[in-house]
Amino acid sequence: MPHLTIFYTPNLDRPIEQGGTDMQALCAALAETMIAQRDDAGRPVFPVGGVRVLASPATHYVVADGGQAGRAAGGSGEYAFVYLNLRMASGRSPAVQQAVGQALDACVKRHFAGLLSTRHIGITLQIDEGREVFNSRSSSLHPLFERG
Repeated sequence: MPHLTIFYTPNLDRPIEQGGTDMQALCAALAETMIAQRDDAGRPVFPVGGVRVLASPATHYVVADGGQAGRAAGGSGEYAFVYLNLRMASGRSPAVQQAVGQALDACVKRHFAGLLSTRHIGITLQIDEGREVFNSRSSSLHPLFERG
C-alpha cells in the first residue's frame, strides 16, 4: 500500500484537442508525487514497491443533471468527472496526511488546469486510512527497491 484508484468518465479518453486528457501521464505524475513524499524525519512516506496508481473509465455514468445546465449555459452539455481515492495504511501523522493530500491535489490541479478552464468537469480527491479487517499481500516488487 498505498493504492490510488481513479475512476473517470470515458469522454476524458478522447484526444486532448477534443476535450480529453492523457490519463497515463496523470498516473505517472501521481506516482512520482507519492514517491517524492517525505515525513518529518525525511523518510519516504510510502514504500516505492507499494505505490499503485490505477485508472479506469466508468462504463456507465451520469454526471449532475446529465448536461441540461451546461446546454442552457451555451455549452455542449457534456460533463466530465474524475474520482481519485488514495487508500493507505494507518500510522502516518495528521501533518503527513495533509501534506500528501495537498501534494496530490496540486498534481491533479496542474494536470487538469486546461480542462477546468475550457469544459465542465468535476474532480474529487479523497484519502482513506485505516486498519484493515483482512489484508493479504503477495509481491515480488518490494525486493527490487530494498537492495543496496
